[in-house]
Amino acid sequence: MIRSLGMLALVLGLISCAPAVLRPEQDRGPRFTPPGAMRGGEITPRWEPRAALGNHSPYRVFGVEYRVLPSAEGFQEQGVASWYGRKFHGRPTSSGEPYDMFALTAAHKHLPLPTYVRVTREDTGASLIVKVNDRGPFHEDRIIDLSYAAARRLGFDQQGTAPVRLEALTFPAPEAVPERGPARVAAPKGLWLQAGAFADAAAAQSLLAELEPLLTMADSPAAASIRTDPPPFHRVRIGPFLDARAAARVQALLTFSDLLAVPLLIEE
Repeated sequence: MIRSLGMLALVLGLISCAPAVLRPEQDRGPRFTPPGAMRGGEITPRWEPRAALGNHSPYRVFGVEYRVLPSAEGFQEQGVASWYGRKFHGRPTSSGEPYDMFALTAAHKHLPLPTYVRVTREDTGASLIVKVNDRGPFHEDRIIDLSYAAARRLGFDQQGTAPVRLEALTFPAPEAVPERGPARVAAPKGLWLQAGAFADAAAAQSLLAELEPLLTMADSPAAASIRTDPPPFHRVRIGPFLDARAAARVQALLTFSDLLAVPLLIEE
């Protein structure tokens, strides 16, 4: 907490001359690998409903707008893969699932969450299936961020990046069952920063308590709060903001604080 406040004070002093986007400190693999964590074969892809979180479109990160594809059917892409590991281990992904560096998962800027993708190294032919459940990488020269385990399985955990080809694996949805119950009333739309999403209400309250003094120091035009959605997810949000520029300033300050990963700008 003290480190976060000190970092935020430094950023507040430099914000007028600093660029809008700064690269976080370099990520690393695990200090310790639990027995059996790196074993096992490929995951089994299957149809899954769209996640309640992480599929807002468009969304903004560091002032850049990204759009989520309406469907992953027929999606293919070639480019550079990178990986992320210890720095984000245990933190909520964009879909609300905790990030597990030992699971075969990935982050993509545009694919619906979740999407199963076959990743093939173009220089070696090594291939495996991952589940895309997160957003990123927010770099123009990279198309996918793999988990540490996936990068290690493909053999580029030491070099950091590799040329890959992506192929989305899609399945028909099961026959829909009509839902019963009262109609839900739509909430008024506004701009919010999502700082995290937790299944554990206590974890959400803990993050909220750490955010409040940071927002006070930053003279934020918005406040932090918790919204609970099914199944349930306790979403820690900051807002509402009058415009995306005001949200982007707070987004940048919170990222500099090293308290959390890049908070997503959503409209709801």
